[in-house]
This record gives sequence, C-alpha cells and structure tokens, in this order.
Amino acid sequence: MRQYGKYFRNLHSIYYSPFYNLMAATTPVLPKFPNTKNSLHSELKSRVQQYFTENNIKQTGNFALWHKAIVLVAGFFALYLHLLIGQPAWYWGLLECALLGCIVASIGFNVMHDGGHGSFSESKLMNRIASYSSSMLGASQFMWNMKHNMIHHTYTNVDGVDDDIEIGVLMRMAPTQKHYKLHRFQHIYFVGLYMMMYIFWVFFSDYNKYFSRKIGAVPLKKMSANDHIRFWIVKIWHAAIFIIIPIIAVGWLQWLIGFLTLSLVGGFILSIVFQLAHTVEDAEFPVANFDTQKLPDEFAAHQIKTTANFATKDKVINWFVGGLNFQIEHHLFPKISHIHYPAISEIVKKVCKEYQLEYIEYPTMRKAVVAHVNFLKDMGRG
Repeated sequence: MRQYGKYFRNLHSIYYSPFYNLMAATTPVLPKFPNTKNSLHSELKSRVQQYFTENNIKQTGNFALWHKAIVLVAGFFALYLHLLIGQPAWYWGLLECALLGCIVASIGFNVMHDGGHGSFSESKLMNRIASYSSSMLGASQFMWNMKHNMIHHTYTNVDGVDDDIEIGVLMRMAPTQKHYKLHRFQHIYFVGLYMMMYIFWVFFSDYNKYFSRKIGAVPLKKMSANDHIRFWIVKIWHAAIFIIIPIIAVGWLQWLIGFLTLSLVGGFILSIVFQLAHTVEDAEFPVANFDTQKLPDEFAAHQIKTTANFATKDKVINWFVGGLNFQIEHHLFPKISHIHYPAISEIVKKVCKEYQLEYIEYPTMRKAVVAHVNFLKDMGRG
C-alpha cells in the first residue's frame, strides 16, 4: 500500500495534497503503469500549468463555485424545512422530494466532489468542510476518498480493482466479467438498479466496507479513532435528518413515500452521470500483462482511453453536474476545480490530436445515454 500511495503522489505530483494519503497497509499485487520518459502525462501537465501561469489563475474554485454551493445548500434546507413545517399537498410534496433528490445529487457533484479532491478552495479547512457535505447524502467521506480518489482515479476501468465497475452478478460492466443469462436484459433493468444506488450506497455499501475492512480486493487503511467517530457521526446525522425527524414531523407513511422519491431520483442521477463517463461503447477496459502486471498504457493515455466526455457545450448540465461531463479533464487533473475544465479541455484536445489519441466525447446527453445502453447490450450478449 505504501508503494501504491507513493505512486499515486508521483502521478499527481503538482496537484497532490496530504489529504489524499489514505494508504498505509500491505495489499495484493496491483497493476503498474509503464515507466516512460517525456510522457504524455508530463506534456499535459506542463501545458496546463502554463495556462494557469500565463493567465494568473488559481487552480481551485472561484466565486462562481462558491455561489453555486450557497445556492444548492440553501435550496436543500429551504425544501427540507418546507416539507417538514409547511407540509404541502401530496402532489407538491412528491415534486419537492424529487427536486430535493436532484439537489442532493448536485451537492455531491459540485461541493463534496471538489472538496474531496482538494480543489474547492485553497484552504484545506474549506476543502474538508466541503467534502463533508457528503453527510447530506449519508455517505462516509473516508470510504469515498479511498474508493473514488485513490482506486478509481488510478485504475479506471481495470476489472478486479476499480470498484465502480463491480456491481456483482446483476450487471456485467466489463468484457472480462463473467456472463450470466440475465445480462441479456441489463439494458432494460439498469434503470431500476441505478435508482437503488443511493439506498444501497448509504445503507449497505459503506457498512460492508467498514466491517470487511476492504474495498473490492484492496484492503482498507486502518482507521484511526477519529475516522471511526466521523463514520458513525455521519450515519447518525443522516438517520436523524432523513429518517427520525421526518417521521416525527409528517408520519411514517408520508416519510416513506417522500424518502423513496428523494432516494430513487437522486440515486439514478448519481449513477447515470458517473456511468456515462466510463461504461460507454467507445471506452476501453485495459487488462494488465499476466507476467509483468503492467497495464498497456502510461497513466494519462490510460485515463483518456477509459473515459468519455458528454454534453460539454450544455451550460445547464455543466452547472448541475459540477463539470463531471468533462471527465477526461477531471481524471487527468483531479486537483483542478471543475470550474476550469471548459478552458483546459481545449488544451487536452490539442495534445490528444498531436499524440494521435482518440478524445471520446458525445455532443449531447442523449447520445451519451445511447452509447451507455449500447455498451450494456454488448456486455449482455456475452
């Protein structure tokens, strides 16, 4: 694990902060990236760094991001309080719960995600506060940091390591995964599974990682006393805010309908946005060499080949998903705030063209969804 943490720091050297250093134990042999001089990754970092230097721009979030965060958090509490105190008619209540699910997802995309990557602010304290907005989702920031920041961002689409493509027998999300007959219909029932994602994440996945002490095949870092305390505080907070207080205020049945509405809407949005970035028909699923355990491409090329952008010209989607439609840029530069992705995407496109690498981009959300459905169909055929 120490080698893994060190390697990750080297990959992101100019953007790394100690907030990422979650690894501190032994681990099974993990795939390695080829060692290359004058690499694509070095070229990309150099040109992007030049952009920020020449324009005298900070890599972290700016007023636009902070304003968005205030709007989203204020919207969350306004709807939450109106549902409990105002207790609107059932049809308005359902609509508000659905909207609350959208806001919860957007807070995750914009505030928690940037904070977790250390790009929300120059202040480490502000980044930590932003990252703990995950408590609004009831999700453990400790588990998210290891699963997402460390594992997924390094071993993207590597079957057996990247936990994001490990959904068990219900879905086949990589060519190397075992095929079952039910997968023939996964392009139909995926909607229902994605809707359940939030409930599964908060009420099962976090606890499974906590008690099993591992994420997939990767052992979990030994948690400190503070880590354990934070884990349970978040879970208790979530239970109080989303379960106990609402039941007391509006009753059990109304709470159940409202909570399911919020969770299913938010779960689908969270799932589909992340899946459109990697599980599409044009993305690759690299396999390490059996003898050397080396992946076929260096880090930057690996990220570009396994990642896709979508609807990057759509200002509404870009605002709502926190730049996660610019996933190529995000995977190359996770320590740069999503506010800057539209600008640096032009740099990345130019470098990809020079290196004769395909820059996977779907012009609209609809085309990205079609690419994802086609991928699910392909995986379902065996």
